[in-house]
Amino acid sequence: MRINKNLFVIIMIILGFLAGCNDKSAQTENPVKGHETKEPTPVPAAESKPAYGDMIIIGSIGDASVLLPVLASDSASGDINGLIYNGLVRYDRDINLIGELAEKWEISEDKLTIRFFLKKDVKWHDGKPFTSKDVEYTYKVYVDPKTPTAYSTDFLRVKEFRVLDDYTLEVVYEKPYAPALGSWGQGMLPRHLLEGVDITESPLKRNPVGTGPYRFKDWTTGEKIILDSFHDYFDGRPYIDRVMTRIIPDLATMFLELKALSLDQMGLTPLQYVRQTDTKWFKDNFNKYKYLGFGYSYLGYNLQDWKFRDQRVRQALTTAINRESIVQGVLLGLGTVTDTPYKPDSFWYNQNVTKFPYDPEKAKEMLAEAGWKDTDGDGILDKDGKPFEFTIITNHGNDIRKNAATIIQRDLKKVGVEVKIRVIEWAAFLKNFINKRNFEACLLGWGIGVDPNQIDIWNSKKTGENELNFVNFQNPEVDRLLDLGASTYDKEERKKYYDRFQEIIAEEQPYTFLFVQYSLPTINSRFHGIEPAPIGIGYNFVKWYVPKALQKYTIQP
Repeated sequence: MRINKNLFVIIMIILGFLAGCNDKSAQTENPVKGHETKEPTPVPAAESKPAYGDMIIIGSIGDASVLLPVLASDSASGDINGLIYNGLVRYDRDINLIGELAEKWEISEDKLTIRFFLKKDVKWHDGKPFTSKDVEYTYKVYVDPKTPTAYSTDFLRVKEFRVLDDYTLEVVYEKPYAPALGSWGQGMLPRHLLEGVDITESPLKRNPVGTGPYRFKDWTTGEKIILDSFHDYFDGRPYIDRVMTRIIPDLATMFLELKALSLDQMGLTPLQYVRQTDTKWFKDNFNKYKYLGFGYSYLGYNLQDWKFRDQRVRQALTTAINRESIVQGVLLGLGTVTDTPYKPDSFWYNQNVTKFPYDPEKAKEMLAEAGWKDTDGDGILDKDGKPFEFTIITNHGNDIRKNAATIIQRDLKKVGVEVKIRVIEWAAFLKNFINKRNFEACLLGWGIGVDPNQIDIWNSKKTGENELNFVNFQNPEVDRLLDLGASTYDKEERKKYYDRFQEIIAEEQPYTFLFVQYSLPTINSRFHGIEPAPIGIGYNFVKWYVPKALQKYTIQP
């Protein structure tokens, strides 16, 4: 799932990466038309200077759903959209906001007005100039009630939008809004191609046109998406000529493709990272990276389901789940238990919330207090003649989630709760189950943004179809606290609101917060220019390169 374009530059990308064939001969075949392959030759360190060319092949466990940022809420789409589109601002390597399409900005003393000065050399991929009118159109799309987007909240805060000239605009807010500047990191849309068209029917959903470093070339559903570098990119032509994302809904298969050198990048599982890549051959051919991810995994309860309406039940289920066992057994220690929707090493994390440590006997007592008892001696708790049983759904291709669900299933069985597990293909998982609220419990993950604003996920008004509060959590005090937090610029004062918000969430347990895991990307060692930073490794992707002597693919226009 995804919150906005900036978040998915900094969050762990909930995917894997790519495909090819396992036999040696396949390594020199063309995965797609339009390029040729060759075996790279060794290159002295002194000659490993930046060069244009080559292709990076990235694997994904899920296909994109739509290539228009306003409509996309999944990470697979977000990854592709992040290369095609730009926002007015973005986060740099040290997680500071800097200009992207905006050259600079001015914020009024009362914090109500932001004046943006746009860069004047920006072109859309079809050659048309990018102007203030495109920003105005993007804003209007997001606030249009007919637009099925999960991200209208930030833009609805704008009281007035003013185009001052082709490259200058102002946005005026009713009251101070702390996430305001960062919210303009959302991908801008081309007015000249979309105005007057029902955006849900636009061909740009599958044939996007942006201003970003890469332009769309091809999309074969369920197989691959191909992007080519945009040579007129305002921030300089990207060194890598082509990005191919291939869909492999199984991480074990993906890893085989990686070892066959048919794949350049993937996110490793903990088992792969610790045990299956500790060889000289792998270390010679790939570089591995590790950093605490910008995301967390959780077990979410559908609060419209009668079994989960009592918060004592939800607290008991959390108490019955050995989350540390999941971190050690499934993540091999490459993660940490979390109790709130913020990174445990961040400023915003409240360590003083109510916690529900693993205690199966205590969990049984809590369930009994809520009326769940084994009245017929079959080992399964029941209430009003109905057994306590439910199904956890999660997405296909993510063994970490599936294995975590298995441990949860085992732990809950010990306290008399019968759990079934259903694994569903990603697109169907979103469309038919999550978006339709057709589930009892789901095991999923959220990306964690730099700004602590969580309105889109937890606000009581964000429970509609395709919106992000799909567990139907509703709490007026949380709504008030999130609004106050978003309206406050003072960091210490904001933290008080978000601390209290976390206390309520921890007490009510609409989710069992499971863990934050390490991001474990691996990339073929022929790629240079990768510089790990607090934000991760993808922030400078346009600067990655392959020295000429190491280039493997020749891209044909």
